[in-house]
Amino acid sequence: MPFHDESPVRPRFWLEIALGSLSGLLLLITLAWPDWIELLLGLDPDAGSGAAEWLVVAITATATAVCALGARTEWRRHHPAAARATR
Repeated sequence: MPFHDESPVRPRFWLEIALGSLSGLLLLITLAWPDWIELLLGLDPDAGSGAAEWLVVAITATATAVCALGARTEWRRHHPAAARATR
């Protein structure tokens, strides 16, 4: 009987999933509760203008998207049949 290796994804996939999930959660928290920075850190970095919160939203949205695309690429590298099925 031939050995069939289901080549598991590399640890990079799981790191991208974890970081993407964390940044996505931070994105949602910042959108729902923008004053968390002031409450948690005791700082008001933007003097109440909201610019710091929008910067956090932009950074976390970008990080979430980059991690999701990286995880997708990593998944497709190790599961080529699934990649062909979605075309």
